[in-house]
Amino acid sequence: MPSLTTFEDVAAAAKRLNGHANRTPVMTSRALNDDLGAHCFFKCENLQRMGAFKFRGAFNALSLLSDAQRKAGVITFSSGNHAQAVALAAKLLGVKATIVMPKDAPAAKMAATRGYGGNVVLYDRYKEDREQIARGLAEKGGLALIPPYDHHDVIAGQGTAAKELIEETGGLDALFVPLGGGGLLAGSALSAKALAPACAVYGVEPAAGDDGRRSFHSGAIVHIDPPRTIADGAQTQHLGNLTFPIIRRDVTDVITATDAELIAGMRFFAERMKLLVEPTGCLGFAGARQMCASLAGKRIGVILSGGNVDIDRLGALLQT
Repeated sequence: MPSLTTFEDVAAAAKRLNGHANRTPVMTSRALNDDLGAHCFFKCENLQRMGAFKFRGAFNALSLLSDAQRKAGVITFSSGNHAQAVALAAKLLGVKATIVMPKDAPAAKMAATRGYGGNVVLYDRYKEDREQIARGLAEKGGLALIPPYDHHDVIAGQGTAAKELIEETGGLDALFVPLGGGGLLAGSALSAKALAPACAVYGVEPAAGDDGRRSFHSGAIVHIDPPRTIADGAQTQHLGNLTFPIIRRDVTDVITATDAELIAGMRFFAERMKLLVEPTGCLGFAGARQMCASLAGKRIGVILSGGNVDIDRLGALLQT
């Protein structure tokens, strides 16, 4: 078994990110608290630099590259948020970045990635293997590969969001975290177990792509075809070799949410809290809503993972 990321790694990442990542606000809604009969705290990573928690892991990983690696450049593969995060972190650190992105990635995410200086290489997510493409380009060009979730320094950086949340709110009874490849969930679980040991941690993934739930309950990583869901940031096909052991050890359960539940979440945040949250960013909230009967009277943390959604697409989704 590979060595696993620890909370000490998360704490070290927090020091590196100080002054570079936003310490995003924690928000509440009195109306929601009354509706759920619980006290819910939202960690607003939709207000993070480049609009998502991914900046934390990307900057932490790139800041640890050697001088030779920085000179050669980096490469990653991503549907959008990690793409933007690596491109921005690379720009800030003076590193060239190549990003392998699906042709159907949201236009806003692709434009932002290019705007940050990333060299975008397109592929068909339903016919081609993004990891294979990225690894081939990395070997050919001598580039450092920074995968979107299965990387020690990425996991450690992502865990700083939950660390900040718990430090600000104090002990939590439950924490709900969006789940794609598992970087945010694994890092969040490390922080929760260290800072709030009694806190139950739940990963929430799209119902159309429940590989994480199946992996969690079977004890082995399950691989699936690319899921068709509006949660483009969670269209992953499997958990990582580094994220899965942490999730299996420290997470309470993995549940799923439908696209309709994500749209309802987007509507709630836009109308009641004046927040722009992308579909993937609503996964944790959808999970908390599902479990509201068992959460009465409890203190609940929810990570809103990102806010990068095309405005036209947002309007269309909210009309469905």
